[in-house]
Amino acid sequence: MKRFTLGCLLACMFLSASAEKTYKYRVNLKDKVGTAFSVDKPQEFLSERALERRNRQQLPVDETDLPVSQAYVKELLGVGARLVTSSKWNNTVVLEVSDTLLMDKVSQMPFVSKVEKVWVQPDSIPARNKNRKKEVKNEVKETGDYYGKALQQIQIHGGDSLHAAGFAGQGMHVAVIDAGFYNADKIKFFKKMDLLGTRDFVNSESDIYAENSHGMKVLSCMAANIKDAFVGTAPEASYWLLRSEDADTEQPVEEDYWAAAIEFADSVGVDVVNTSLGYYSFDEGYAPYRYRDLDGHASLMSHSASMAADKGIVVVCSAGNSGKGAWKKMTPPGDSEHVITVGALTKDLINADFSSIGNTSDGRVKPDVMAIGQQSVVSGNDGSVSKANGTSFASPTMCGVVACFWQACPWLTAKEVVKAVQQAGDRVDYPDNIYGYGVPNLWKAYNEQLKNK
Repeated sequence: MKRFTLGCLLACMFLSASAEKTYKYRVNLKDKVGTAFSVDKPQEFLSERALERRNRQQLPVDETDLPVSQAYVKELLGVGARLVTSSKWNNTVVLEVSDTLLMDKVSQMPFVSKVEKVWVQPDSIPARNKNRKKEVKNEVKETGDYYGKALQQIQIHGGDSLHAAGFAGQGMHVAVIDAGFYNADKIKFFKKMDLLGTRDFVNSESDIYAENSHGMKVLSCMAANIKDAFVGTAPEASYWLLRSEDADTEQPVEEDYWAAAIEFADSVGVDVVNTSLGYYSFDEGYAPYRYRDLDGHASLMSHSASMAADKGIVVVCSAGNSGKGAWKKMTPPGDSEHVITVGALTKDLINADFSSIGNTSDGRVKPDVMAIGQQSVVSGNDGSVSKANGTSFASPTMCGVVACFWQACPWLTAKEVVKAVQQAGDRVDYPDNIYGYGVPNLWKAYNEQLKNK
């Protein structure tokens, strides 16, 4: 009887230990003393393509590009924490612990400036669909038009003219940072897509094609390529599929995942990034952002996005879908500097009532431009042509055309591309906080660039 009781006690102790919650903390570091890298040898942490992109735009490699100090990381892990991720641009690391008291030791370390909790392990995580591939029927009806039902959302920006002139994204590397790419490995719209690779910054062991379908639908706006059924805005571009959004919870650590994702995109030489993600509030226990925080830097994610153009990357992001709610404003990183923030139009080319508005707290015009985001043509989970609402889909539609425009005008810098897109808007002379600079025609912008070259 005693042995049985002891056995039950040990079993209960084991179950209790295995069920122990874990927590993630963002640790801000004061400097990069002890880093093993140098700006004089950037090839050790940036790819050849990344360096070529920098050189082409005459952009220097600086201290923000250096990886965080491994000497500091070693000390941090010495307290018993696990390294989750890090950001060289922000000089931060994320640590996971089961004993929160360990973070008291971390906060006292002389090279640490700030420690904040950014994630609490949820009680449960929904199982992924093991039979997802059976959903894919790939039943596609051909139309009488090359672009299928997507014609309007491409044509209003001159995307069809860019394609006809030979600019369909060839040679451009695009990263899609999103929540998952459900069934994209089986859907025929992506069969011709030039896939450069995938990376999951939330869970490196997950199947990125079994996660949320949001990223797949976003991707389809650009990369779909079945003639007479559905062709996207950059069908010939090359793509990185990166997951930073944890759809099971809404916690600040997702900004850290996003920062790691865009730094990865930079390191492999990506030209253009689309992100149809945004955060202004989180699960209970975390403070929401305030209007005065919409300055392009208060949010870790916005700060990272604001730095991207200085690295030679064009970021295109969704404005957010809070137009009908209490918040109404764009969601970070839509407030970032030198990015293209995209609001949503209806098919009648008026603003969709859900589309978030600007301006930023420091007076910059947002959104920058508009694209169709109500009844956008996207791929369904089963591989059919479907429709969806959200600035999430206005953003990639615009992103693909931007990639084609930059292919056509390779002499431009990232910041010059952003400016050119703004100047191509049909409201450029009277921008406002609903439409921004309006609907840009990038075929006309291309021709203007040729005149002024």
